[in-house]
Amino acid sequence: MPLDYIPENLDFDVTFEPTRIVDKQYVINNNTGEPIAIVGKDFSRGVRSHGDFYRDIMGRVTDNLSSHEIEGASIVWRDAHNNGWAMMDMTLPNMKHTIVTPKHETEIAQRIIALHGVDGTCSNTVLFGAIDFFCTNGMIRGEHDKVRRKNTSGFNLDRFGEQVQKSNNDFKNYHAQIQRWANKSLYVGDVKAMLESLDKGKADGLFKLYNQEAAVRGNNGFALYSAFTNYASYADERNGFKLRNTGKDTAAKNMWEREEKVTRWIESKPFRELIAA
Repeated sequence: MPLDYIPENLDFDVTFEPTRIVDKQYVINNNTGEPIAIVGKDFSRGVRSHGDFYRDIMGRVTDNLSSHEIEGASIVWRDAHNNGWAMMDMTLPNMKHTIVTPKHETEIAQRIIALHGVDGTCSNTVLFGAIDFFCTNGMIRGEHDKVRRKNTSGFNLDRFGEQVQKSNNDFKNYHAQIQRWANKSLYVGDVKAMLESLDKGKADGLFKLYNQEAAVRGNNGFALYSAFTNYASYADERNGFKLRNTGKDTAAKNMWEREEKVTRWIESKPFRELIAA
């Protein structure tokens, strides 16, 4: 697929129509004529379609990376809320580094993740992260990697272009950080205690995932990080963290929220203290 391809279900113009409630309006998918959400009366100011937003994002990526860095790029699209919420997850396999542990080696490659909403379910957000080729777990870096603008205030493409330009060097620094975690040996009891302080309700399941990761990668910080990203990447019998069925098309957004939770975990004091100890 060319980088400027937008899935048909997401490539629609957006219009707004009044509801019978004074301060509310419908979000209309112009391809189908169907309302997909109800938003506030002021929401429509500055709202752009998914297609316009993502074509701009892809244009800045191609303008600010070399042909080699872009070569082989792949995109996974996700959607939710009647196509009102969209996520572009781009992997750049030529922008990669190797993580080495005493028991295992794996490659991580650069990711660019862009979120967009036409229904008020998210702000325009772009993040830079990584994908672990060994198990395809997505890995998101911390809050400092986000380029976020509210839908109604517009998106700063110039700033995003600057972030893309410096992403290669940032990714090298990120690799160095993950390698330090891979070099950090951990005691199983300390990991269990940290998980219980971090999220008691999920501690047992995460500890089981850590032991599975440690069997391959060794008892180290990278195995712990991989347990977190496993939780954020799968939601079935593979990791025991099945998504609750809400009867709505929210699965993709709920999985993204897991990735954001992992971001909070790795920025948390318990995790940082364990990794640094």
